[in-house]
Amino acid sequence: MREYLLVMFVSAAVTYLLVSPVRKFAIAAGAMPAVRARDVHREPTPRLGGIAMFGGLLAGLLAASQLSGLGRMFVQSADIKALLSGAGIMFVLGVLDDKWGVDALVKLGGQMIAAGVMVWQGITVIAIPVPGYGSVPVTPTQGMLISVALVVVMVNAVNFIDGLDGLAAGMVCIAAMAFFLYSYRLWLGYGINDAAPAALFTAVLIGMCLGFLPHNLHPARIFMGDSGSMMLGLMLAVAAISITGRVDPDLIVEQVGSKTTAVHALVPIYIPLILPLTVIALPLADLLLAVVRRTWAGKSPFAADKQHLHHRLLEVGHSHSRAVLIMYFWAALIAFGTVAVSVTNTGRAVVLSMAGLCLVGLAVLLMPRFKPRAPKAVQSFVPPRYRDGEPNGAATAAAATPVAADADGDGAGAGDEAPAMAELSAEDKALLGRMGTGATAVGPRGDQRP
Repeated sequence: MREYLLVMFVSAAVTYLLVSPVRKFAIAAGAMPAVRARDVHREPTPRLGGIAMFGGLLAGLLAASQLSGLGRMFVQSADIKALLSGAGIMFVLGVLDDKWGVDALVKLGGQMIAAGVMVWQGITVIAIPVPGYGSVPVTPTQGMLISVALVVVMVNAVNFIDGLDGLAAGMVCIAAMAFFLYSYRLWLGYGINDAAPAALFTAVLIGMCLGFLPHNLHPARIFMGDSGSMMLGLMLAVAAISITGRVDPDLIVEQVGSKTTAVHALVPIYIPLILPLTVIALPLADLLLAVVRRTWAGKSPFAADKQHLHHRLLEVGHSHSRAVLIMYFWAALIAFGTVAVSVTNTGRAVVLSMAGLCLVGLAVLLMPRFKPRAPKAVQSFVPPRYRDGEPNGAATAAAATPVAADADGDGAGAGDEAPAMAELSAEDKALLGRMGTGATAVGPRGDQRP
């Protein structure tokens, strides 16, 4: 664990220190586009934050290669080289999009190329374990299709939620923490060496997100851009694929004593795509809803809009920071809840706890819908937003009364204006009448009134 924590710290420190020079470079390079209609920020903000995150990735892997325990992984597994190849392609593609903009289909093709390069180097689904049946091997073609699809879905899911300050980095960090706990448990608790690369990848990913978040929280000083969001999604996908099909359930059966207990212990492994999908359940749901919404409206699935989940939270009435925290809460609840079910033997207690937290989350989610009013006896001691609206409305109406009473322009208003008009002579009233209708207040030229 100490080596993983050291790698995490190195990755976070390098990412944090690189953000400031990268921000200056982005401003100098012009990677600071104008505010678009779908954006929620009000001022142009530099992108290319993915450069700092890529530096954190390289630093974390370099530190891991120098450690005695994790260093053996670089010799025994080809997953690390495959990750660097795919992340490098995705990083270059993202930088080009952040600076000049890349067509959606070209971007999709680049994502598939990055996934294909990693599959060619060995990061692919080999078998899918099925409860009560065992591991079901897949053909190389099927494994390639599943792996490429998982990478593309993860990359675009993370890219879709990158709409609020700190949202994408925070949610990916939460997902990586949950996945790290699960991978580390398989590696340390059951001695499954094939889970070690996933634990390393998620440890580096946590460090990258933690190092970038201080600069990206609201109000953000820099955005990660596609160079960062697509790389984060790819790393989550690689962590999932590196475990899928490589864990032998018989090893768990030998250690826990029965197949029933083994099935419970390996719930996410028996359905290998469940855990990586649950840790990004909200981004994935947002992605699916966006595709359905845009296709139903006759638009391209890649057409940008302002109807994502975080946009809807803002429309409901939540502040920027509260909307981000709500998304954090639900992501953590789903991700860590899934891990807890696979770890504990008391699934009922976990389900009940999650149900209680769901009620708390729903209450916070619906909070802007409620407008509580304090009793009249204490209204003078509470903020104005909690007071009854009738006194303010009456005061507003009273303040508007003189203006409304004199709206006809004849000067005969209500209240104090009536006695003043009554004291005017007939000649003054006639003069005021001519002034009100636009007539001149003086007689013929040279014949002025005394």
